[in-house]
Amino acid sequence: MLKSDFSKYRGALRPPQIASGINAARRNARRLADDAKLLLEADRYPTAAAMAVLSIEESGKITILRQFASIPDTERKRLWREYQSHQKKNVMWILPDLVASGARDLDSLAPAADTSGEHTALLDQIKQISLYTDCLGNAHWTEPEKVIDREVANRLVSTADLLARSSFTTETEIELWKKHMAPVYGAPMDVQKAALVNWFSAMKENGLRDKDDTPPTIEEFLFGEAAPTADE
Repeated sequence: MLKSDFSKYRGALRPPQIASGINAARRNARRLADDAKLLLEADRYPTAAAMAVLSIEESGKITILRQFASIPDTERKRLWREYQSHQKKNVMWILPDLVASGARDLDSLAPAADTSGEHTALLDQIKQISLYTDCLGNAHWTEPEKVIDREVANRLVSTADLLARSSFTTETEIELWKKHMAPVYGAPMDVQKAALVNWFSAMKENGLRDKDDTPPTIEEFLFGEAAPTADE
């Protein structure tokens, strides 16, 4: 039997702890995405889809964990609830569809960050019907293998594979996030966007981001075509 303390920690997180949590989530998201790919290759479509959704949810923890560095203490309980919520962690699964439809900047990609969007509930439902039988509609019984086909599974596995990209978050990255983003928490969006530009600049100065500014630059991504400079 496994012996461990399984009580859930719900206190404050320091930058090293946040970085460690993000890296753990990335590694597990990658593992789950790889398992989903193996299942897809074996024509186990429902289970492949379910594993892909689990991977997407793990990838969704990254954004939530990063916020612990910039929120006030009064928001900590809310953020821990989001960390536990399946729907709060799967908002980005529509990202490939948004990009395919022409989304290229932050505003046009906003639905991928909308935790109240219907797509979050939809993905959670897909996970359920990928794993369990159920009675839906007019007393209709569903079975995973009759609902989830290769097309659905392939789409979800591809999305999980995209979101579980290989990366590593350092303590310095989180400290820089705290330095630039904590002071603008709750500020107007343009102010937060300007702080993001400064954060990216600081990341480059510390060798944590590529210095190549090929389009779209961070300014173009955040502000669109009429992008201000970082000093504005």
